[in-house]
Amino acid sequence: MKRVLKPVPLAAIASTAALVALLAYGVVQNEPNRSIDEAVASGQRPNAPALELPRLDAPGRLSLASLRGRVVVLNFWASWCIPCRQESPLLERWQHRIAAAGGTILGVDVLDLTTDARAFVHRYRLTYPMVRDGPGRRLAAFGVLGYPETLLIDRRGHVAATNRGPVTESYLQRALLPLLREHA
Repeated sequence: MKRVLKPVPLAAIASTAALVALLAYGVVQNEPNRSIDEAVASGQRPNAPALELPRLDAPGRLSLASLRGRVVVLNFWASWCIPCRQESPLLERWQHRIAAAGGTILGVDVLDLTTDARAFVHRYRLTYPMVRDGPGRRLAAFGVLGYPETLLIDRRGHVAATNRGPVTESYLQRALLPLLREHA
């Protein structure tokens, strides 16, 4: 005797399969882009993804392309991030150190309230340029998963190094100083 599934159990199986497929698709689509890290680890310098965002510290917008010719320490942060608070004074000191050598820090505030981000900048007396990616739309392009994360961009606009976590004095000395000595 042949058994036939009733419409209700069949619909439940189909719905469950569709839900599992949708979940799998979401996981794959939200995977961080680690191609930058892989390229840098193999000795390559990939082009930095495009970045143009509203300024947090001034009116208007600022693009990464407008900083071409300078070495850029691209730092992704949020005001609620405790390690971001800890590394901010170090980044500010380095901003003063590298400005005359053609370098700059560029802070990217992400997934944060504008008022909280501005209070953070004021509290830590940060003077380097700041942009805001409130919804975090540019995170995937840079492979950012958490905060803080920092990419070093050479004078030609290529990613020369990545640091997935707080930067340290020794990291900046080892990775950033040689980039400042390079010509475009």
